[in-house]
Parts: sequence; C-alpha cells; structure tokens
Amino acid sequence: MTANLFTPYKLNDTLTLSNKILMAPLTRCMADDDLVPTQQIADYYARRAEAGLIISEATIIRADGQGYPNTPGLFTPAQIDGWRVVTDAVHKNGGKIFAQLWHTGRVAHPHFFGGGDVLSASAQSIEGTVPRMRELVYQTPKAATIEDIKQLVNDYAQAAANAIDAGFDGVEIHGANGYLIDQFLHHDSNRREDEYGQTPENMSRFALEVVDAVIARIGADRTALRVSPGAYFNMATDPRDRDVFDYLLPELAKRNLAFLHGGIFDDSMEFDYLGGSISAYLRSVYTGTLVGVGSYTAETGSAAISENKFDLLAIGRPFIANPDYVAKVRNGDELVAYADTMLTELI
Repeated sequence: MTANLFTPYKLNDTLTLSNKILMAPLTRCMADDDLVPTQQIADYYARRAEAGLIISEATIIRADGQGYPNTPGLFTPAQIDGWRVVTDAVHKNGGKIFAQLWHTGRVAHPHFFGGGDVLSASAQSIEGTVPRMRELVYQTPKAATIEDIKQLVNDYAQAAANAIDAGFDGVEIHGANGYLIDQFLHHDSNRREDEYGQTPENMSRFALEVVDAVIARIGADRTALRVSPGAYFNMATDPRDRDVFDYLLPELAKRNLAFLHGGIFDDSMEFDYLGGSISAYLRSVYTGTLVGVGSYTAETGSAAISENKFDLLAIGRPFIANPDYVAKVRNGDELVAYADTMLTELI
C-alpha cells in the first residue's frame, strides 16, 4: 500500500507539496563547459515534475567548490539564466524544485578553477583521484581562515538569492556526504583549535552560520538542509561525532527549516554510536519535517512514513530509470530496473 504517498504535504505557509515523493539530488555532470545547465537538463527535470518536490543535482556556489567535471554552478549570470530555463520547464509541468547548494571543500580540485587553494575545515587530505578524471590526484587542503569562512557564508547566501532569482522554489544546503559543511561537523576532518573546532558548539558554528545567512536572504520557509550524522564518505568514523549532531540538530529545529534531509547511502545501515539507523537517530533528536532516503522502495518508504519514521520520502536512482516514477507507483505499474550505466545517461 502506498496511498499515503499521494496525499498533499504542507511544508509551511508558503509551500505545499502535491505528494510526499521527493526526487533526491542526483549528480549528472551534464552542464556545459561554463557550468551552465543545458536544454537537455531542463528536459530531464521537466519529465520528472510530478514529484512532490525535485531537489536539483548538487550545484556549486562558487568556482573553487568544484570537484567533478561539468557540475552546474549558480554564481554567474549565465548559470542563473540557464537554471531559469530549467525551473520554468518544471513549473510549466506543475512541479516544484529546490536547488541543492554545494561546495565540495577538500574534494575540490584546482584543475577546475585555474589553480589556487583547496579549502576545508583543516589541512587534512583524502586519498584518491577525481571520479571520471582519475589523472587528478586530490590535494592537501588549506584550513579555511576566519576571513575565508566569512566569505564562504556570504557566498552560500548569495547562491541562495541567485537560486530564487533563477526561479527555484527554495534551496537545500548540502551539509552532508563529506563535502565542505560536513567537513566541519566531523572530528576526522576538523582538527581546528579555534572557535570552529574541538567542541560540538564550535564544530556546528559554520553550518549554523550558513543556515542563518541563507534564511536571512530567502526565508526559513524556503531553506532546507541535508546532513550526514553517519554513513561517512571520504572520512573516518568517530563516535564523538554524535555529540556534535546532538547539539546541532536541536539548534536547527529552532530555525523552522522547510525540512531536514538525511544524507545517507542506505538507511538499513546501523551505527552503534547513533543507536540505530540515521533516520531513527534524526527522528529522536530533530522535531521538524524529516526526509528519509536510502534504498527505500515506494512500499517500504510508505510503511516508514506510516510508522512515523520520517515525513517525506526521497527517491534517487529509480527516478533516473523511470522519469514517470510517480505515475507508475500510483498506478501499480512495473518499474524499469536501474542499471549502473544509467549514471552517465540522460533519460
């Protein structure tokens, strides 16, 4: 039974979703060489507009945030204009779309922005090479200075304003999956000894400053956040990280965000120091609207919503294989199986 997925959901006084199925952010690497969304990308999102809400692929807030080839930006006039074509297409088909705001931090590479520093919470490097461009070896990042951090906060806020200018209904700040904001929230990547390190309050400071700056520009009703208390990517686990999120999540609840999105790879994973799955932990600490994601089907996601594990269901890879995913679930039609080759295809 999936009937509960097809009832409207009121995020706030500004936004009501037509159903509880969200299209999760899915990096496609399909922007042009100036990181401008193409007509092909507009067509891609327009075909999926029946989702209650589309969360766009991660979109970089400034040039030095780029860590993968041809990922779109939201910091030049041409990029804003390109996204406006996308949002117009989605709205024409009756959909809603949020921009996911992204800076990859130490996962960035100078190849993409003409040289210069890679920024992170601390000068802690990661091993490996850039996906799709394996000749590019990750660099040791520079620990962001206080002035760097202030500028980054401003740039997140400006990107949020650019998103609204481009016609997005709101933004989801990418604070998950081992990227810049997440690098401040975990002990493995944050070795700072100033007001942005060591204690839960200090380690949460950058994330909260970004959230507050974005809210000040576009309003809390159009601001969401994705977080990764667990399911680490490009960093080692550390049980002390729970203390950081035990502090951060109640602070976020005070901000009345549109929603909080669990940034995880599989919600069947359990973490001893979190007392279970990511969704269960988030529900126990965070009191606002919660988006669940991580290998759910429509049926298991619907059951989880019925059990109050979360409020909205984000679907990722099945949306790549099935542009008409919502209609198929509603009608009980068989889904096209996702294949790894689809990661590099627009369907």
